[in-house]
Amino acid sequence: MAGSRSNNHWESALQVGGGFVLLLTAIKLLEYFRHISLARYGILPRTPAGLAGILFSPLLHGSFAHLAANSMPLLILLTLLYADPHYRPTPTLATIWLASGFGTWLIGRGHSVHIGASSLIFGLVAYLAATGLWVRSWRSVLVAVVVLAGFGGIFWGVLPQAGPVSWEGHLSGAAAGFWAARKNHR
Repeated sequence: MAGSRSNNHWESALQVGGGFVLLLTAIKLLEYFRHISLARYGILPRTPAGLAGILFSPLLHGSFAHLAANSMPLLILLTLLYADPHYRPTPTLATIWLASGFGTWLIGRGHSVHIGASSLIFGLVAYLAATGLWVRSWRSVLVAVVVLAGFGGIFWGVLPQAGPVSWEGHLSGAAAGFWAARKNHR
C-alpha cells in the first residue's frame, strides 16, 4: 500500500510539472500563431506597470529556444518538489514565484523587461538543496545531492553579467528559494 501511495505522489507530481510546461508552451504557441508578444507583461523594474510582471513573467519566454532551455529543468524540479508533501509544494512555489519576482522588480536593470521561468528554476534548486541541509531526512538529503549534482553549476548565473540574461532574476530566485527553505524548515 505504501508503495502505491508513493507512486501516486510521483504520478501527480509529474502531472503538475508536465502541466506547467504545457501551459508555458501553449502561451508561446499563442504568441507565435497570433503574431503577438506578451513580453510587455514581464517585469519592468521599479515601475508601477512592471509590478504585474511579478505574476506573469515566469509564464513568458522570448523565444522557443528560451522556453526549451527552461522546460526540462522545470519539469524535473517541479516533479521533485511536488513528489514530497513535506516540501509544502504549492506554498513553496508561490513564495519562490512572488519573492523572486519582487526581488527582480527591485534590483533588475531598468532598461530591460525581465521574462522567463529561470527565476523559478534557480529558486527551486536553492530550495531543494537548502532543505536537504535543514530537514536531514535521507530523502531530502538525497534530493539535495541529486539537484546539486545536476543543477549546481547554474549558480554562476547569479553573478552580474552584460547581455540579455536576467542575472537579477536568477539571484532573486536563488535568494527566494533559500528563504523559503529556511522559513519552511527551521
